[in-house]
Amino acid sequence: METDIDLKKIWNTQKIETPKVEILYTKANKLKSRSFLKLILVSITLLLTIAFIGFIWYYYQPELVTTKIGIILTMLAMLIFLLPFNKQFSLLTKNKTEPNSKEYLQQLIKLKEMQVYQQTTMLSIYFILLALGIGLYMYEYVSKMTITWGIITYAITIFWFAINWFYVRPKAITKQNAKLNKLLGEFEKLNNQMND
Repeated sequence: METDIDLKKIWNTQKIETPKVEILYTKANKLKSRSFLKLILVSITLLLTIAFIGFIWYYYQPELVTTKIGIILTMLAMLIFLLPFNKQFSLLTKNKTEPNSKEYLQQLIKLKEMQVYQQTTMLSIYFILLALGIGLYMYEYVSKMTITWGIITYAITIFWFAINWFYVRPKAITKQNAKLNKLLGEFEKLNNQMND
């Protein structure tokens, strides 16, 4: 009876579950296409909103300086959010062909870094400027209301911002990160297997 066990031979005969490369590239291209579409839709929506706010300023001719500052801060918030957001454009339109997995992994890592920056720093700046802008904009019109209605108006506005900040934003970030993190993990696994 032979007692020598060849561990290397046993290890090499194990079936390792590797993701099919074509499927990975398809998933990555699909994610990039969806992200690109989202980028275009968000950009168009914010630009149209800026134009609409400009129209409101022109048409209604606010009297108080606070209202004008509020409008400027609101428009500035949207522009500041858009500039780094649109830097993702180059990564999302970069080669739809199949580069090597290491290069693709680097692109996905850069995209992830941009998204994290957008989700943390830029979104915080956006919400702060937007809240200040809307608060200042509303002052002219709320000051003409009774105190009760003024408090109710500001309370509803603060409640709306709180829902967006504490519920909608984290949920959207988690969903966006889950897809990209899963894809990054699969590409890292593929890279590690190719290097072994």
